[in-house]
Amino acid sequence: MAAKTISEADGKAIINYHLTRAPVIKPTPLPAASTHNPSPKLAALHFPEDESVAAVLDRAEITYPWLLVAGSKFVAKPDQGIKRRGKSGLLKLNSTWADAREWIAERAGKPQKVESVVGVLRTFLVEPFVPHPQNTEYYININSAREGDWLLFTHEGGVDVGDVDAKAKKLLIPVDLSQYPSNEKIAQTLLADVPKFAHAVLVDFISRLYAVYVDCQFTYLEINPLVVIPNSAGTSADVHFLDLAAKIDQTAEFECGAKWAVARSPAALGIAVGKTTGTTNIDAGPPLEFPAPFGRELTKEEAYIAEMDAKTGASLKLTVLNAKGRVWTLVAGGGASVVYADAIASAGFADELANYGEYSGAPTETQTYHYARTVFDLMLRAPQHAEGKVLFIGGGIANFTNVASTFKGVIRALRGVANALNEHNVQIWVRRAGPNYQEGLRNIKAVGEELKLNMHVYGPEMHVSGIVPLALLGKTSTVKEFV
Repeated sequence: MAAKTISEADGKAIINYHLTRAPVIKPTPLPAASTHNPSPKLAALHFPEDESVAAVLDRAEITYPWLLVAGSKFVAKPDQGIKRRGKSGLLKLNSTWADAREWIAERAGKPQKVESVVGVLRTFLVEPFVPHPQNTEYYININSAREGDWLLFTHEGGVDVGDVDAKAKKLLIPVDLSQYPSNEKIAQTLLADVPKFAHAVLVDFISRLYAVYVDCQFTYLEINPLVVIPNSAGTSADVHFLDLAAKIDQTAEFECGAKWAVARSPAALGIAVGKTTGTTNIDAGPPLEFPAPFGRELTKEEAYIAEMDAKTGASLKLTVLNAKGRVWTLVAGGGASVVYADAIASAGFADELANYGEYSGAPTETQTYHYARTVFDLMLRAPQHAEGKVLFIGGGIANFTNVASTFKGVIRALRGVANALNEHNVQIWVRRAGPNYQEGLRNIKAVGEELKLNMHVYGPEMHVSGIVPLALLGKTSTVKEFV
């Protein structure tokens, strides 16, 4: 499972669309709605570097004409996974579009410090303001654990919700959904502090929300506040999810991609098709994007590898941690990448670890070449170090990846930067095993000798990360190099 954060706009669109469509686990207290939810009013605004803020805002008024309806009031906020936006002064509440537009224009594309993190505000969400008293604010959280999915609920939501884990009522939904709790159990466990008139509405909402959680492969979902506004007679209520944070299992795209997309299609969002831009699948909507965390905008190289990754069945991942670091990795396998990072940190070189990533899932020679070339370019673009640099070309024992084939791509990349590798005094430590590893190691060792590179090559006799203390701490080993 790869739990990835999604934008608030995407999360709300998916929930709004599927809340009346996802199959509930057990019947709820209320009959199924005879109609589906109306299109949500979600103005998702992105401000790229190469476009003026005014141009984006002008286009928003065309794409979302409801922004210009006289007398309307809105909420504007950054949509970049920032927690506690209200306490950071990043919420514009109960404002006209003119005021919200001015507020966004003052912040879009500019750096913002949130606690200890500094990032650039590039994505905002504008939606209608829902007036409500504070005593109608609740909190709900669903999160996945080994034993099942936990439901957390408290009758005191909002910006001052406090320690949710300590104060929330909790209910475990077991993996075996035949054991899904009854409506009475949900009400008794979670809603003890909620007025009785809201029980049926909330139990219905919770069960339908959980159905979406399961059907669309969420791994984490938090709504705070969840606003429950009673009708005039005090016999029922309307439910509004105002602030939302969510993660989705990225690996479920093969089965849920269309569900994620159709909920965010122009038709589902009430947008005229002729006014949209970007990638749209003809049978659904735009592919779901997983934004980088706030303060971690993708570099050009990271974006390039992410684009390659999206176009292949293999896995290609790259994160630059310290572009001026001494220690670089070119690791095959997600598990091995963790092992190497841990070993480097354990050796006392965490501050010098320049990158984290992996290539796996049988990438082609060409894909491996482009991946390796990108890592080498980053390493050699950084200033030289008096102590030189260290490059680990590592990996475990591959199951089906052809080591000889992928190493051909690495070797092509090495040939292109051989002189620079020597100029930067780069030590290269290789450890690999798996199908055709002998041929792969033989070829890379021969190229190292041909190009006069400072290279050490090991096979499966060496522990997967055993080369790390040899390279970084000067330790010795009884394991012989590959010949």
